[in-house]
Amino acid sequence: MHSSKTILPVAKPRSAILTLKMLGRRHSRKLFLTLLLVVAENVMYLLYPLLAGFAINAILSGRTWHAVLYAVMVFTMWAIGAARRSVDTRTFARIYAGLAVPVIVAQRNENQSASTIAARVALSREFVDFFEKHLPVLITSLASMTGAAVMLLAIEFWTGAGCLATLLFFACFLPGFTRKNDMLFGRLNNRLEKEVSFVSNANAASLDRHYGVLASLRIRLSDREAWGYLAIGSVAALLFAVTIAVMSNRGGTNAGPYLFSDDLYVDVCHEPG
Repeated sequence: MHSSKTILPVAKPRSAILTLKMLGRRHSRKLFLTLLLVVAENVMYLLYPLLAGFAINAILSGRTWHAVLYAVMVFTMWAIGAARRSVDTRTFARIYAGLAVPVIVAQRNENQSASTIAARVALSREFVDFFEKHLPVLITSLASMTGAAVMLLAIEFWTGAGCLATLLFFACFLPGFTRKNDMLFGRLNNRLEKEVSFVSNANAASLDRHYGVLASLRIRLSDREAWGYLAIGSVAALLFAVTIAVMSNRGGTNAGPYLFSDDLYVDVCHEPG
């Protein structure tokens, strides 16, 4: 009954990329629609600070209807977000349902245990999660950082240049940071894979050591995230200070709205993904 469907290659880690490509080809239209909504939502997020600045300027100038148009933009942004979430759920729930059944049938035919089948079905969910969660987060992060930097270049050139320089600076550290994190996650996953064996057979001392190692690895990963967050926040605060100082010295009646837009774009540009 299910023999015509492609079986998810759960047993071979090297086949993960091929599996993702297979899913992308098989569900290309559905994925295109959901990712298109992700892009549209990000465009609205990028326009939000600029239009907010214009709305503040319109309020100060007494142009009520110009200011009210900002509410239309806010509604559009939330409507696109609601549509994306609704489409996401329908699309990826059906993709997962189409993956889970062939995996279960194939594993039953191989006389695998119920726990092994459940674990491999859970692994198949990870492939769906890549498209549902991780890919949109990647698109959002790239769009937020590059888009905010470009908008800043148009509004306040030197602040935008500073954001671009900051992005390039942190990009130099990204490969090493990622390699170290991958190593720690690898050790964590190796430990988690052995958890069933520990729970079934290990004595109290071994269990203490096992969960102590898990706690240590999670703390190290959390500390690295915290230090990275602090480093990015420190540079963002410095850019805030420079922008405020420059615009304060320049003066002008429109400085407030533009400062609001600038600061929001600086914040978006340095927001961790």
